[in-house]
Amino acid sequence: MTMDDRVGMTPASDNAMSNLLAQNWWAIALRGVFAIIFGIIALLMPGAALLAFVLLFAAYMLVDGVLAIIAGVRAAQRHERWGWLILEGILDLIAGGIAVVWPVVTIVAFVFLMGAWAIVTGALLFGASFRLNIQHGRWLMAFAGAASVIWGVLLIIWPLIGAVVLTWWIAAYALFFGVALLVLAFRLRGRRPDAVAPPSGAVPRGV
Repeated sequence: MTMDDRVGMTPASDNAMSNLLAQNWWAIALRGVFAIIFGIIALLMPGAALLAFVLLFAAYMLVDGVLAIIAGVRAAQRHERWGWLILEGILDLIAGGIAVVWPVVTIVAFVFLMGAWAIVTGALLFGASFRLNIQHGRWLMAFAGAASVIWGVLLIIWPLIGAVVLTWWIAAYALFFGVALLVLAFRLRGRRPDAVAPPSGAVPRGV
């Protein structure tokens, strides 16, 4: 097959994908609706959203811990290395249990981790800015690094407020994402093969 043949096949495959998405526009619309509902809940009730995040994290860690222990037991039966798998599973179970019993502690620990990450990366960025030429935007890099450090310090000083702000950011993203999907869904709905009018002069099928 030549390159021209492959290039010629691209529009056909793109049309097939477009028609498939247009026929299933309702699925994209549902994703948009659920994203908007989640964004509204996270915006109006950030505490409930944070609790849902923690419970989801706990469920994941518990399931992952059980699977890691099962993998470790099977590795031991095959006389393979199993110690790290068992240890990983136990730590996952402990983390999941802490998240269930003390969700606030989990939230604060997560915010502290985010704050430490923001401080370290911001300090590195601020330090690297002095090696950048002034004409290349040294002050912009320095400003970004300083802003990251300040944000990290604020997260550590007020972790719960920082958690609420992070939830609001996630809510804003979910709302934007949901609206974009809804607009796309209704645009696809108008482009369905059965919704597009046949061109003038075309002979209908079955005639």
